[in-house]
Amino acid sequence: MKIVTVRRISQIFFFSMFVWFCIVSTIGERFWQLRGWPVNWFLQLDPLAAIGTALTTHTLYRPLLWSLLTIVLTIILGRFFCGWICPFGALHQFVGYLGNRRKKTAQKIQLNKYRKAQCIKYLILIFFLFMAAFPSLAATLQTGLLDPIPLVTRSFNLLLLPIIDRTVNFVSVSPRFYEGAWLTLTIFLTAVLLNLVIPRFYCRFLCPLGALFAIISRFAVWRIGKKQNECSNCNLCNKACEGACHPSGNIRISECVLCVNCREDCKDDLIVYQTRPSLAGEITNPDISRRGFTLSLASGIFAVPAVRLSNKLGSNWHHQVIRPPGSLREEEFLKRCIKCGQCMRICPTNVIQPGGIQPGMENLWTPVLNNRIGSSGCQLNCVACGQMCPTSAIRPITLDEKHGTGEFAKAGPIKVGTAFFDRNRCLPWAMDKPCIVCEENCPVSPKAIYTQEYFNTVRDGILTVKKVDANIIEVEQILIPDKFATGDYYCLVDDNERRNITANDKISLQISPDEQFDKTPAPGGIIEVQVRLQKPYVDIEKCIGCGVCEHECPVSGKKAIRVSAVGETRSPERKLLLKTR
Repeated sequence: MKIVTVRRISQIFFFSMFVWFCIVSTIGERFWQLRGWPVNWFLQLDPLAAIGTALTTHTLYRPLLWSLLTIVLTIILGRFFCGWICPFGALHQFVGYLGNRRKKTAQKIQLNKYRKAQCIKYLILIFFLFMAAFPSLAATLQTGLLDPIPLVTRSFNLLLLPIIDRTVNFVSVSPRFYEGAWLTLTIFLTAVLLNLVIPRFYCRFLCPLGALFAIISRFAVWRIGKKQNECSNCNLCNKACEGACHPSGNIRISECVLCVNCREDCKDDLIVYQTRPSLAGEITNPDISRRGFTLSLASGIFAVPAVRLSNKLGSNWHHQVIRPPGSLREEEFLKRCIKCGQCMRICPTNVIQPGGIQPGMENLWTPVLNNRIGSSGCQLNCVACGQMCPTSAIRPITLDEKHGTGEFAKAGPIKVGTAFFDRNRCLPWAMDKPCIVCEENCPVSPKAIYTQEYFNTVRDGILTVKKVDANIIEVEQILIPDKFATGDYYCLVDDNERRNITANDKISLQISPDEQFDKTPAPGGIIEVQVRLQKPYVDIEKCIGCGVCEHECPVSGKKAIRVSAVGETRSPERKLLLKTR
């Protein structure tokens, strides 16, 4: 079997494994739903995620130790991950093949020549790493914006699978929705379709992980090279070179992705995979100018204070950025989150959404709770997001810790925010309409939302009695039939007798036969029609900010009860009220 065939089998295998891991990142009872599959394995193999979090936090999260295996194998084998394992690289290579398969050999050779612009990926890597290594507590991790593994994971989780699911409804219990899908779609399609112009465009020019592998692979023990300098100069080895590393001459070891196409295309059998340098010459160092390095380094250092000028981590923090339960403090959270979307994929109610740029650039694609878009708010008995997070930006928690029970009873439940009423939109408060939906759906016990009973006289509710016959009161005004027949309306006489109205027509009210008046209203007398309202209040000490009330609120548009990040457990300085002594 040809080595190229083995490589293709490897790419198909690992790409299929990646897609399967995305599919099974779903809570359920079927065999293809989460059942102990190592769904974060590709993310854990990513050394850029590991190095980035190590620079920002000065620690290395244990599951990311898998990345050490990738680094060691790269030192031994070269950029094997790019050419044999990376699912995004496999997709680029396949699309590039489709776009170039009918072109002539000369055109293919021209497309696969080395370009000076391939150094851009190194500058991107330096920029991200120096943002992560910013010399203060303000370092931030932004490698996930272009790191191929989080990028392709995010694209499959938040874009491709939801689109497929809306058609076949197989993967998820119900269709999934995600905000900002247009941006994810634009970046994903641009990265993929550029392969029709230049094969592996993203890998050659933009991939920061590829740049990291390129720097490591200069020390590789095994490498592609020529076993003699002289050859026929047919340039066929350059025809399908995926890394544009120029294998026909001074091969650029750092650009070689081990596609081994050159070995198969060489009709003289001069290209081999060996432990000694190529006899035709090698270029091992990345092609970066001192000016480019300095500019990228300076940009990375100054980018951090630039994005923090709005003071989003200080007094100007955004109250609508509600993080999932178990999230670290915001400054620590931003040092760990790689924007992979795994927590959003696993969330059973679809309440975890990718963040936008309004609260700040650092918020882009990080998880935030949107209590309106999914099937409910954050479920009381769910801790899936923390178990799924590959970097512990959302730390694993137990149900006891979330509920504040057992050994966590003294600390109390985890609060992700606090619900507040907008009394100008709430039906009982603003419109005299009976409604207790928020109180009924509050999952906390005892409930964080409670009601108090009030009786308000309705508009045009002061009526003049015309005649009384048993439990029928005829009035002089014209009424809307059955308007007061809901059981929430009462007839008030003499400020002390209030009786339930069971029905009404255009001219009369029917009083409940079980609630006769002690003193019958006299003709010409005045009665009032009042509505019984249970006006809701929030007990901020019991509210955990789950957002179920906001999701279930029947007011369309802007909800009458909304959750804010105020009072979240992870940030004591964001409490609504100061503790009293």
